[in-house]
Amino acid sequence: MELAVGKLATIDVIIITVYLVGITVTGSLIGRFIKSDADFFLGGRNLPWWAIGMSMVVSDIGALELVGVAGMAYTFGIAVSNFDWIGCIPAMVLAAFIFVPYYWRSKVFTVPEFLGLRYNQFVRSLVALIWGIFFLFMLGIFFYTAAKTMHILCGWPIMFSVILIATVVGIYTFFGGLAAVVYLDSIQCVILFFGSFIILSIAMLKVGGWGELISAVTAMGPEFEHHFQLIVPADTATPLGWASVVFGLTFVLSPAYWLGNQAIVQRALGARSEYEAKKSVLWGAFLKLFIPIILVGPGIAGVALHPGLAKGDDIFPTLMHDLLPPGLTGIVFAAFLAALISSVDSYLNSAATLWTKDIYQKYFVSDRNERHYMIVGKVLTVIFVVIGIFLARLTENFSGIFTYMQTMLSIFQGPLLAIIVLGFLWRRANAKGAIAGLALGVTTSSTLFLIKDLLFTTPDPFLYIAWWAFLVGLTTTVIVSLFTEPEPPEKIEGLIYSAIPKIKESQVQ
Repeated sequence: MELAVGKLATIDVIIITVYLVGITVTGSLIGRFIKSDADFFLGGRNLPWWAIGMSMVVSDIGALELVGVAGMAYTFGIAVSNFDWIGCIPAMVLAAFIFVPYYWRSKVFTVPEFLGLRYNQFVRSLVALIWGIFFLFMLGIFFYTAAKTMHILCGWPIMFSVILIATVVGIYTFFGGLAAVVYLDSIQCVILFFGSFIILSIAMLKVGGWGELISAVTAMGPEFEHHFQLIVPADTATPLGWASVVFGLTFVLSPAYWLGNQAIVQRALGARSEYEAKKSVLWGAFLKLFIPIILVGPGIAGVALHPGLAKGDDIFPTLMHDLLPPGLTGIVFAAFLAALISSVDSYLNSAATLWTKDIYQKYFVSDRNERHYMIVGKVLTVIFVVIGIFLARLTENFSGIFTYMQTMLSIFQGPLLAIIVLGFLWRRANAKGAIAGLALGVTTSSTLFLIKDLLFTTPDPFLYIAWWAFLVGLTTTVIVSLFTEPEPPEKIEGLIYSAIPKIKESQVQ
């Protein structure tokens, strides 16, 4: 089968090839210094704050956001900016000053491992399984997102592109470890900002500026009346009404993501010091201020340039195809690949960390040396790439890529946030309460998702589902904890937010 290059000119192919070869070689060279599981999973706990912060941002943005956020902006308007301005920055500041220092002091590899110290090993395993399975599905989303863009831009078959991207990223991640991930992510963050700014600038010039864009879109009909409102009425038929944004996003999905997502927290765990761990998150929060401008802008401009697309997720690759001349296409596509790779390497490395440290080492082989667990992590990386390829097609069953991810998060993030917050802030919370809260909270969210058409007017009520699951998980954990034995004071020493001494080394074993 002959594969068309499509829109890509020779210069574009050269730029993309140099980029892919460059990061693969660099990641492999850094990988030569990896000797233990701490090196592979946490960068030897010697990562600088500036690189960690940039890595957090570019991992959170990813190819999913380049395509998915632009797609939601195309469909629903600028209210999607709240996912960054409200949905990231406040939670990141909270994480920097309260949660991350305790994670870092504990010297754990994973968030579930910390919860195991605070509650018990069953809670640790349950949370590890939830995140571990979620990460595998996310790999499928990332692979499909890249393949969809390559299909529009180059005309290549979806599954061919899925396999191609998975292979390239798998090789890079296998050799890199977290150190390579973080340092290369900082470079890819610069590429991503630059490439996104290029397509935003050309799109805005094409529509004649912000004023002309507003006039053109609002003239299309009443269905676009809220496209330029950050605060949308609660009764509109979108998932971004103010009530869902405030309760579901600000109070639940946002803090749950930045306080408990292994792929995010793991970077701070590799910081050189507690101070640098705090500083890295605050630096990432500052960079987040600019994300809605470079991601939402192209989606809104696309409404005027390409009205009537069947799926909003098609707008970003369509703009790349139609607006960019040779050379710039290669740069922006390299930015897209940077976003993709920074997301995939993050989730691959974090999935391997969870399954190695919280499952394999805990329940199967617990007495081997550090190199053994590093090798296991690399083997799992390869296995997870293959699984991600098979899961890629599931993304087609959802109305949008971003909606798919948020729907999955809404199933379990609310109950997880409840036990994390109570574990940090309430001494009385215990393991029995946490288990009950998780179980009943996830059952609630799953049930609400199945009967959503009977209860909600919005077509994708994931924010409302997250809110109610959080409330059920929180209430259940509190009630069960009050009616059962409290945790021994010596067990939770140093694990509760207060003026308590540093965690004892014996607790980390």
